[in-house]
Formats: sequence, C-alpha cells, structure tokens
Amino acid sequence: MSKPIRKIEPQIIEKDGKPVFAVIPFDQFVELKKVADIYISDESELTIPHEVVKAIISGDTMIKAWREYLGMTQGGLAEKAGMTQPAVAKLEKPGSAPRRATLKKLADAMGISVEQLEE
Repeated sequence: MSKPIRKIEPQIIEKDGKPVFAVIPFDQFVELKKVADIYISDESELTIPHEVVKAIISGDTMIKAWREYLGMTQGGLAEKAGMTQPAVAKLEKPGSAPRRATLKKLADAMGISVEQLEE
C-alpha cells in the first residue's frame, strides 16, 4: 500500500452495557475497504476491485490500474519495489511483458498477490 493505515480509534456504541457498534471515520473505512478488496476472498478465488477492472477496460495495464487504485505514484512504487521510476513507467506501457520475478516485486510492493497483476 502507498501508506499504512493509521491506528483506528473507533467510537463504541453500547446497548445495555454491551458494545453493539464500532463507528470509525469514513476515510479510515475507505482505507480498510481497499485493503479488504485486495485479499483473497476464497482460497481459489482472487478478487480484483471494480475500479481496477474499469481501468483495464479503458486501456490501462494491470500494473498501472492497481498502482492508481492504491493511490501510489510511479516513484513511490518504484522505491518500494527497488526499481527506478522510469522502469515502472516502461512496465506500465501497453505491450510490456514483465517477467514473473518483476511482477512479484511489484505485487509485494503494492501488497497484492502476483496473480492479481498477471494479465
């Protein structure tokens, strides 16, 4: 992820002395939802958020679609993956054919599985 989720301090709503709801700020909910959308929902099924699918349909590569969905810059992704920004830019161009090892570095840097980056 581009930034760690900050510590969540929910407001607890009780009924009859027992907690029944935890309320968190909306921006923290959005951050948590993004993380939750990335995880495997079933051992055999990988999830890809709707926003990523829409970007791919519009012509973006998987790498670019995920990077933008996660709110990362090319430079930020490059730094986390141990690459240069121009290398990431090249990998984001249509027709690029990154090796699986490269996809693994990018996936790890984005906090997703390599399978979610494969086109």
